[in-house]
Amino acid sequence: MKDCNQCGKCCIKYGGGDLAASQEEIDLWEIFNPEIFDYVKKNEIWFDPKTGAKLSRCPFLEVTTENAPTAVNIYTCSIYINRPEDCRVYPSLITEMIKDDCEMIEITDLNNLDQAQTLIENKG
Repeated sequence: MKDCNQCGKCCIKYGGGDLAASQEEIDLWEIFNPEIFDYVKKNEIWFDPKTGAKLSRCPFLEVTTENAPTAVNIYTCSIYINRPEDCRVYPSLITEMIKDDCEMIEITDLNNLDQAQTLIENKG
């Protein structure tokens, strides 16, 4: 399995309505990271602080683009250290990675799913 190349596929796919934060995370954001807590509404994440509308994408996902014609986008998280647990534990299943078209997967992982799953479990 390759290291993460910051393709952003997981963040884009799950960064909207498919993420949750624990009550403990939300409580800590309220105290120590109000700039993150601003995007919480009724203990759910990511809502526009001004309108209250549910966001379709994580507001803390940043993209860097280069001007070269063959350049790829690099995605980073501006709250990486304080990101929700859902983000911290991805990926947890090789089947999830396959479904998400994760770029960390190699042919050898696809040829031995059990071994690939063991690799994921041992990374945490």
